[in-house]
Amino acid sequence: MKQWNELTTAGGTGVHPAGPIIAARGLTRVYPLEACEVIGINEVDLEVRAGELVVLKGDSGSGKSTLLALLGGMDRPTRGCLIVAGQDLSTAGVWDLTRFRRVVVGMVFQSFNLLPTLSALENVCLPALLAGVSYGKVRSKAMELLAWLGLESRVHHLPGQLSGGEMQRTAIARALINDPPLILADEPTGDLDSANGHRVMEHLGELNRRQGRTVLIATHSTLADPYATRTVRLKDGGIAEMTWAD
Repeated sequence: MKQWNELTTAGGTGVHPAGPIIAARGLTRVYPLEACEVIGINEVDLEVRAGELVVLKGDSGSGKSTLLALLGGMDRPTRGCLIVAGQDLSTAGVWDLTRFRRVVVGMVFQSFNLLPTLSALENVCLPALLAGVSYGKVRSKAMELLAWLGLESRVHHLPGQLSGGEMQRTAIARALINDPPLILADEPTGDLDSANGHRVMEHLGELNRRQGRTVLIATHSTLADPYATRTVRLKDGGIAEMTWAD
């Protein structure tokens, strides 16, 4: 199997430097519920250029998490077209979606989703090991990421021995281990105090500003606002407002 550095080049993902990394047209997700249907998102048109940091805002139920799940290949649209990093996710097969999630997208969740029996280092290494990269190379890269995130003294601690901020930073390192061009974060500061929330946002902002990663953050918080190149406000499953930073 190819290693991550071979798969995340422009040729590997189909991303053209001047083109959008995300292109959605009429994107709709409807969930059947007994005798009725629940609309997650409805007829969303959205383009995101490589290198943007987009903040998704909206009340609970507005469609933020549904949109991120579709962009991350974790859910399928009911109708509409969705192309992310050159991959048509509306028609992709199971293997294509698995490879897409492994190579193109790094996910950061509010609940961290760390495996409780693995150390911080082992949690970070796991996605790359599953991609077939050698342990020596993975371990070295994971140590670098954890050190960058200020966790060099916590690498052998289990998640239950880490603070909330440390767990979220471990989750960020795990999201970066395969060098994905796209980072999706769903309420990444939701379970953190203000100080840790600011620290997490500084790291996500640095990924965007200094490394050129495309970042989408769904959040109720205002902590992400200073880092946004664009804010997209969702309401009732659709885009209600879009504003660009000055």
